[in-house]
Amino acid sequence: METVLGRYRNLIVLVGVLFAQVLGLAVQVKRTTDSEPTRLIRIWAVGTVTPLERALVWAQTSSRNVWHNYFYLRGVRAENRSLKQQIERMSLEQVRMSQDADQARRLQALLAFKEQFISGTMAAQVIGSSGSELSRSVYIDKGERDGIKPDMAVITADGIVGKVLRVYGPTSLVLLINDQTSGVGALLDKTRLQGILRGTPSGEVVLEKVMSDETVPAGEMVLTSGGDGIFPKGLLVGRVTKVSPGSELFLNIRVRPAADLSRLEEVLVVTKIDERQAEPDQTGAARAVDILAERLPTVPSKPENTEKGDAPGTAAPGTVAPTTTGSDVKPKAAPPEASAGSGAPAARKTANSSSSSGTGSGTSSGTGATATGNPAMKVSPKPVKAPVQPKPQPAVQDSPH
Repeated sequence: METVLGRYRNLIVLVGVLFAQVLGLAVQVKRTTDSEPTRLIRIWAVGTVTPLERALVWAQTSSRNVWHNYFYLRGVRAENRSLKQQIERMSLEQVRMSQDADQARRLQALLAFKEQFISGTMAAQVIGSSGSELSRSVYIDKGERDGIKPDMAVITADGIVGKVLRVYGPTSLVLLINDQTSGVGALLDKTRLQGILRGTPSGEVVLEKVMSDETVPAGEMVLTSGGDGIFPKGLLVGRVTKVSPGSELFLNIRVRPAADLSRLEEVLVVTKIDERQAEPDQTGAARAVDILAERLPTVPSKPENTEKGDAPGTAAPGTVAPTTTGSDVKPKAAPPEASAGSGAPAARKTANSSSSSGTGSGTSSGTGATATGNPAMKVSPKPVKAPVQPKPQPAVQDSPH
């Protein structure tokens, strides 16, 4: 090391002096920009450090991407596979449920089941309450003059409230579902168990008449069953909060009403309920038996007029129907080419048979006039349709007159 310093001492000193001079110049010299002047040493320092910072940032970003795109996502493939299986199961379940729903609609239509729909409501405002702990009811500002009648259902957007108990001129008294004298037909949403919803003296709502051997989970929704004839089926009543064994082999099920009965301000009175017969969904997939029934051939209906041979009163082709009452009746005849030709065998045979019968009328072989001077019969050009062709008759010679 000493040898190198001793050998290149002058060169090292020269380089040091030049570097110090350049450094001094860089500190003293300023580069003027638009905003403010900047020392040259700062520009050089920034230019020197910037590539190193870029390299460090690139390395940090690359390592982060490798972690998030590979190591962190090692379990994504298995998760994706399980999600795909779950989607397939849900798709099969959806198809099965849609088929069950279509079948239920067809059965409802077959058995003439009817569904109830709320078609008319009237908004009302709560103007007072009963003011007693024993009777839980409210007054609304709609009465008899507005078309309100007793036993009309009263609901809100959250759930049912009660029914109209008494109707006065401008007002009505509504009995709430938490009153101890009220009763609403209800059923549980999932288990489909039916019971009677009643109020208690303390203002709570309980569901009665559910057997103790049934399992009712807490949190299950309670809907109206429609059996009371007041509330349509399917309206929300509330949720089950507590289930405990009761007396007489029945469960004690407490229900929290969906509507806040203590803060009622506006309600809806159901004024009209329509009953519509359920119609099957024609847009869904049809059953195989229905498609087979549509494709099977049907037996054609029997025609009214069955033609068997020559019908009565129908002349055979090439002949003229004989008259029964004289020459005034116009018989049906064959086409002109078959009856009006000179020397036609069928016309000669008809003329001979008619002249020999004593009627004195017949067709001429050339002109169509009668042989005995009677008025000539008019021959209709309309052909007579017959399904059976007659046998050809031998030619008959004209007898001299």
